[in-house]
Formats: sequence, C-alpha cells, structure tokens
Amino acid sequence: MSLRDLGRVIRRVGRIAEPAPPAPVAADGFTPPPALHGSAAVRHVDAGSCNGCEIELAAAFGPVYDVERYGARLVASPRHADVVLVTGVVTQNMAQPLRLTLAATPTPRVVVACGDCALGRGPLLAGYAVVGGADDVVPVDLRVPGCPPEPDAIVAALRQVTGT
Repeated sequence: MSLRDLGRVIRRVGRIAEPAPPAPVAADGFTPPPALHGSAAVRHVDAGSCNGCEIELAAAFGPVYDVERYGARLVASPRHADVVLVTGVVTQNMAQPLRLTLAATPTPRVVVACGDCALGRGPLLAGYAVVGGADDVVPVDLRVPGCPPEPDAIVAALRQVTGT
C-alpha cells in the first residue's frame, strides 16, 4: 500500500478510538480547584521508594493508559506544576526537598500520595532513615492506595484532579 493509498483510507475511515470511560467518583470528599479543570501539570517526587510505583506511573503516562488524554502531563519543574505526586516513604534526606518542592509549586495545587509507602503503611516504613509517609511531612489532598497502585488507579486519581 502506498502512502497515497494510506492517506485515502485514513480520510475515509476517520479516527478510530474507544470512548473514554465515565469520570471516576470523587473519593474522600476531594474537590479539585476550579482553576485546574481540564488540565493539570504533574511534578513527580520520589521521596524514597523501591521504584514499583514509578514503573506503574510510567505505565499510566504510557501509550496504553495514556493519562495525558485526560489533561494530566508530567513537568520537570515544580514552578510549572499544579500537582505534586509523591511516591515512596519520605526519608530523612528527602523530607526537606519535598517541603521545598511544595513551597515552589504555585497555588492552587494538589498533593497526591501514590502508593502504600506514601500513605504511611508500606513495607519500607520500618527503615531507620524513614520519617514516615507523605502526610507526615506535607498536607496530602488525594490518596492512591496499592503496593504498587495499578495504572488504572493512578489514572482515576489524576482524572479526579482534572475533572475529566
């Protein structure tokens, strides 16, 4: 099939995609800030994890789950972020950088604790250099349980933030 034939097929058939599932129901009474409706820039902070949550987070932003179609995208700087997504237990070496990241993030902002360790109940919590969960260091708005959480749960949480 030539490129010209392929173009004709694409024009004739159109875009084929499954419709988005219905928006998830808000958990824990979470209401996203109205300014974030439709899109959110996410700054990920690994505060001391085993990288299980990071693998699932990469899958959530990958082509299969594609959370970007719901308006959430990763950014490299907290100054550009609307959401701070924390994974892992907060270690002594990461407590202050996490606070500084939150301080550098403009308001309105949302803090998401992703994974059991960030919720203060994971297997790494008994470590000698561990301060605790994300809630012990910064105020958390939304929680995603699981060890590690499934990409569907991460996508559902970020959809709650964007309201899509």
